Amino acid sequence: YVIYTSGSTGKPKGAGNSHRALVNRLHWMQKAYGLDGTDTVLQKTPFSFDVSVWEFFWPLLTGARLAVALPGDHRDPERLVATINEYGVSTLHFVPSMLQAFMTSELVESCCSLKRVVCSGEALPAELAAQVLKRLPHTGLYNLYGPTEAAIDVTHWTCTVNDHLSVPIGQPIDNLKTHILEDGLLPAAPGTAAELYLGGVGLARGYHNRPSL
Repeated sequence: YVIYTSGSTGKPKGAGNSHRALVNRLHWMQKAYGLDGTDTVLQKTPFSFDVSVWEFFWPLLTGARLAVALPGDHRDPERLVATINEYGVSTLHFVPSMLQAFMTSELVESCCSLKRVVCSGEALPAELAAQVLKRLPHTGLYNLYGPTEAAIDVTHWTCTVNDHLSVPIGQPIDNLKTHILEDGLLPAAPGTAAELYLGGVGLARGYHNRPSL
């Protein structure tokens, strides 16, 4: 599939992701978080955002149910709580800012069916993560990271109450590599500012109709 970057650093670019990269990503997610026929995934992400790809295909690959939220439900905490409880949703995704809005509902604790809350798209504040783990103690909270130029996510972290200062982006998923490099593409010393480089099967083929990039 081709999905466009936000354009925050210039003209939006269409990243061409491969079938192999997507299959790798979906197989890793099943291995890590294990859906089965008792699960229901809530699809509420606009399909212009790559998270929607796993929301659609992960449950369909594994025999779980796919519940599709009504337009606007993801912006209304009370409607979202009602949807989760109506369909027995076990798994859903939030951008952290939307998770923050969801947690303003006094009915969050009623979502007893929730097993997995997956976050990505923005940095996850440690204070927010701690609040989720406290109010939804039977729910796993997972922080994933990935740029548009890879098939959805490249690193993962399982949140715990010990994430006091910050929530890491974690370790690479299967068949992906991460490198922290300084100028000259040399490994950076711990604690120094550097760039994150990615490698492995998850990388996009390139930018659509922009071979020079």
